[in-house]
Amino acid sequence: MIDLKDVVYCRLGTRDLAGAEWFATNVLGLEVAERRRGTIYFKSDDRAQTLCYFEGDPEDQATAFELGRKADLDQVAATLEDLGHEVHVGTTDECDMRMVRAFISFRDPTGNRIEFVVGPEMTGTRYHGNRDAGITGFSHVGLCTTNAERDEAFWTQVCNARVSDRIGDAPLLRLGTIHHSLALFPFKKAGIQHINHQVASTDDIQRAFNFVRDNQIDVTFGPGAHPTSSAHFLYFTGPDGMTYEYSTGVCEIHDEPLWRDRQFHAEPRGFCHWGAKPNIAAFS
Repeated sequence: MIDLKDVVYCRLGTRDLAGAEWFATNVLGLEVAERRRGTIYFKSDDRAQTLCYFEGDPEDQATAFELGRKADLDQVAATLEDLGHEVHVGTTDECDMRMVRAFISFRDPTGNRIEFVVGPEMTGTRYHGNRDAGITGFSHVGLCTTNAERDEAFWTQVCNARVSDRIGDAPLLRLGTIHHSLALFPFKKAGIQHINHQVASTDDIQRAFNFVRDNQIDVTFGPGAHPTSSAHFLYFTGPDGMTYEYSTGVCEIHDEPLWRDRQFHAEPRGFCHWGAKPNIAAFS
């Protein structure tokens, strides 16, 4: 079984790099970590980068997960190839571009680009965003799935993810104690469905709601409260139609042997018990 530790970063292509930088810093509240030709790295916690925008096709996206040991990388690659996944081993230059010691990339059964990385770079410099959004770190990612049962089997049987809860057919998957680091939402094509950052308090959620609305950013869901993870949340639209989420108060699962995943309705009450209704295609 492939032992994943955490979700590490997302890489997103964009036709408007300057616009993406403006949004990431002035709206989302991230810090520019580094600029390279055609690429900007952003940080949200003690990692060197958790989000990267680069000049390219907005359909060109990747999500990275951390492996514990470099020695595991060859075996993981062999396992994936035995299952029919075409695996690319990162070159020295590609590793440098991702700020990792080593990585492999492949596509999951739906076609999402996934990178398994070793040694993501940390930094001794604290995150300090352009505005006080209250961000405490990059937390989880939602991926689109064209077959939720098949993709759940990949993440839970080939990899070590465990189902915390389901909303309809959509599984919310944990890698550690946090309720979920990965969620799979049924949709017609591959892609990153949303990117989540944690904030410190519900006050930050409400401030963000007023801020993004006043700046004419499209709020697509919330403020609200998830009945699954207990988190208070806000979803809004970023560059190239990407959905971003702030949330706070996500629960942790410590009684691992006793926890049983729960089933929630695939309708607004399954997503929010405050009564907010999502305007997000994969939640509809």
